This record gives sequence, structure tokens and C-alpha cells, in this order.
Amino acid sequence: MSDYLVSLIRTWVPVAVGSVAAWLTAHGVDLNTATTTALTTGGTAVAAAVYYAAARALERRWPAAGYLLGTKRPPTYTPPAPKTDT
Repeated sequence: MSDYLVSLIRTWVPVAVGSVAAWLTAHGVDLNTATTTALTTGGTAVAAAVYYAAARALERRWPAAGYLLGTKRPPTYTPPAPKTDT
């Protein structure tokens, strides 16, 4: 699986959890104030996730669009060095 796909999965899973909670609310599950606040936060997360995915998609086509994420340089993913017993 590519690093790009992994990064999107790690962004969208929390969004999906928030979406399920919002769906429950829309279908009559009564929520208290704390839960409503959590759902508002989830809505913010959804907006952020959509922006992130759109910026990443634009960046793949036009690398300069990486500035939409704060820097043009994408991250590099390297495995940690193996531990050695000394």
C-alpha cells in the first residue's frame, strides 16, 4: 500500500467515526450537550479532511500545490533502523 494511501486512510478513519455519530443524531438518537460539542468538533474534522484530501490530490498533479498544506516538500517515510544489541 502506498504512503499516500496510508496517509489518506489515517485521515479518513476518524472522519468516518464522526460521520457515524452525526448520522445517529440525525436519526433520532438524543444527545447531550457534551456529545453535541463532540459532533461539532467532528464536523470541523470532516471539513479539514476534505481540504487535506483535495490539497493532496492537487499536489499529485501540480507539486506546487503542496503549499496549500504549508510546505511544498512532501514527507518521506523511512522505516526505523533495526536495533542492535551491543
